[in-house]
Amino acid sequence: MKIIHSIRHFFEMRGFDVSARFADKLGMRATNVRLFFIYISFVTVGLSFGIYLTLAFLLRLKDMVYTKRTSVFDL
Repeated sequence: MKIIHSIRHFFEMRGFDVSARFADKLGMRATNVRLFFIYISFVTVGLSFGIYLTLAFLLRLKDMVYTKRTSVFDL
């Protein structure tokens, strides 16, 4: 467990250092940059999930339209 905590601590320190350096370059506070990355990650995950559902619906609709029917009465 100690190894896992040390690895997590290493990545947390390096990750916060990136946002702090990025904030310094932009002249902002680091907390605002971190919040921006959190919000944008929620938006992109939701967007990709929405695109996935839309494509699944369109594929299902295409399958329903282009199914081969054996007779006229199968409508």
